[in-house]
Amino acid sequence: MQPRNMSMSGVVDLAAVKAAQEAKAKAEQTRAEAARHGGTGAVSPADLVIDVDEAGFEREVLQRSAEVPVVIDFWAEWCQPCKQLSPVLERLAVEYNGRFLLAKIDVDANQMLMQQFGVQGIPAVFAVVAGQALPLFQGAAGEQQIRETLDQLVQVAEQRFGLTGLTVDPDAQPGRAGQAAEQAPAGPYEALLNAAAEALDAGDLGGAVQAYKNVLADDPAHPEAKLGLAQAELLQRVQGMDPQKVRQEAAEKPSDATAQIAAADLDLVGGHVEDAFGRLIETVRRTVGDDRNAVRLRLLELFEVVGSEDPRVVGARRALARALF
Repeated sequence: MQPRNMSMSGVVDLAAVKAAQEAKAKAEQTRAEAARHGGTGAVSPADLVIDVDEAGFEREVLQRSAEVPVVIDFWAEWCQPCKQLSPVLERLAVEYNGRFLLAKIDVDANQMLMQQFGVQGIPAVFAVVAGQALPLFQGAAGEQQIRETLDQLVQVAEQRFGLTGLTVDPDAQPGRAGQAAEQAPAGPYEALLNAAAEALDAGDLGGAVQAYKNVLADDPAHPEAKLGLAQAELLQRVQGMDPQKVRQEAAEKPSDATAQIAAADLDLVGGHVEDAFGRLIETVRRTVGDDRNAVRLRLLELFEVVGSEDPRVVGARRALARALF
């Protein structure tokens, strides 16, 4: 297991695309299984705070992160700041009522996990969402800061990965968390989404595009397929580009719609989201007619790639409206 930092905002990341698809499918399966058995798939409040070791990390953290964000508290018995922070996290885990799961890892007993996450000092708090690891904060942070960080985490987990958390029932028996998910049936589009993810892993962008289109042909509003298609098509467009040539042409032809669109695609794939948006908005101002419309449509496609809730998209939409009207 090699943890990766995951940006809380939208940047093209094939692993994140695949993880989002799998996480959403897993969450849907869990809910479907609970409904099929006439239950809620609820867990006990005691299941919201768990102790995790190296042997159980795959099962208790990575697999569980497909249905609920898992917050990891790296601590040690000798660490005084840990004794201040850990009770706050445990209390908030119960207060948030299943919107995240708290996993406590004793660094003295789990040195390998500490090294794999690159923990330099404790307390250190990370999160894993749909198999993607990201640092939250280090040190005994104040409760208000912790709440703000957790609020952002659960919002991103729900909006990007469809993780609505666990259903908590005070009368549920402890130790039953995740059992419904293990028995869950396949979702209606799981095979197609898995095919798309496998094609992405293999570098078969054409195959991924077709698999996403097959889902959208039946369900045009399917969120994972829409996001996956936008990202796969973007990567397909830049696959054969000569970056140096594209950027040189864009610099020499600031009003050329085709040149600027190609450069904006490269900007976005490289993670330069604001540059991509700004380039196309400025091109909208400089062009008219069909060229202007082509630039506008590509910008809307890039908005889909990043995500409509991303603040950079919100700001760029306002700027586009000003440029158009």
